[in-house]
Amino acid sequence: MDSRERFLEVMRFGRDVRSLKWEFGYWGKTLKNWYSQGLEEKDYPAIPTEISTFQASLYTAAWTGQWQKKGSKRGGKIELPNGIGVWGGGTYWPNQGFPLERDAGRYFGFDKSTVLAKVEQLLCPKFEIKVLEEDENKLRYIDLDGVERIYLKQEATIPTSMKWPIGDWESWEKIKRERVHTDNLSERFPPDWKDMVKIYKERDYPLCLGGYPLGVFGTLVHLIGYEKLFFYYYDQGKLIKDILNTFTDVWIALWEEVLSQIDIDCVHIWEDVSTGTASMVSPATFKEFMTPYYKKLTGFLKSKGVDIILLDTDGDCNELIPLFMEAGITGLYPMEASAGMDVLAARKKYPGLQMMGGIPKSKIPLGKKEIDRFLEPVEELLKHGGYIPYGDHLIPPEVPWEDFCYYREKLNRLIDQNGKV
Repeated sequence: MDSRERFLEVMRFGRDVRSLKWEFGYWGKTLKNWYSQGLEEKDYPAIPTEISTFQASLYTAAWTGQWQKKGSKRGGKIELPNGIGVWGGGTYWPNQGFPLERDAGRYFGFDKSTVLAKVEQLLCPKFEIKVLEEDENKLRYIDLDGVERIYLKQEATIPTSMKWPIGDWESWEKIKRERVHTDNLSERFPPDWKDMVKIYKERDYPLCLGGYPLGVFGTLVHLIGYEKLFFYYYDQGKLIKDILNTFTDVWIALWEEVLSQIDIDCVHIWEDVSTGTASMVSPATFKEFMTPYYKKLTGFLKSKGVDIILLDTDGDCNELIPLFMEAGITGLYPMEASAGMDVLAARKKYPGLQMMGGIPKSKIPLGKKEIDRFLEPVEELLKHGGYIPYGDHLIPPEVPWEDFCYYREKLNRLIDQNGKV
């Protein structure tokens, strides 16, 4: 059974199939620590330098700036910034200019990662990347989404957004007219699309659409900013609804064209609509500004046979789970245990909810007894299907290679023991 077949069977609650062996990912500093602690370096994570789709290449301008720094290359590859994410197979790739990890994945026998289809799903054309200011400490620039960001070179984390391209009706109408409409769908496909279709048809890995930052909350946050968005829900409701109607129409038109040529295994929606303690939006706001657009998207997808619709939100989303499910979302990740998400309790309350993640990454360094304790519920979940266990976000640098090995090897045994094929 290949990774694609396994993913589909697990997400559809197959009982006799072992779950997938994936991790959400790791911080760059974590992997650099592990290479010095015993992880054999055969395939150092390669930061993509090509600008392709928006989802694949956002932040690439910041990450690849490291190659201009003396001594920042390793065997021709850019040295990992400490604060970059490195994907471990548990979401999709390419994404955010992050590299895909292979050395730990090979060591633990991980399954192949989900791949994000190579089509432009946000703005078309993208904004031109422009450097506004740069010195030895920071880079201030305009990114592909028209957002002005600052990248601090020493901290080397995801760039901080400072100014957003949508500030009123006038700025939105300009973006809609120039970059968000269905008149140029063909331009959203790359020149090599026909070749990609041939490759996708022969694949042995899951293929998805959507991805960061496509969402009915996440896209707004990206183009408007959190603070302004929260005010707009109350005093610019018509503007918000026009933005959402426009994007959802474009996504459906684009996805329909993709689905006419290839099968898609799942769709990922990115929201990050929860904090460490609760949702950032009220149920009333959710029902007015999110539910109708989720239903529009999920109804279309399910009519086309796409029955795995996964939503990414960090934090405590307990109060939102029934609202997500009512709107047609079928699964959630990374189920952040450190924010109070309990995957076993969620399974009992919502037996049809697909889940990924849910393992408290911050507790891995606490030793074997603690690892044994927090892995106890995993076996019960694996018996019922619909669950892929991994750390509840990027594994932090505080996790030593030795402790990660103990955790991951035990988790792999549990996965193997709870599946006949």
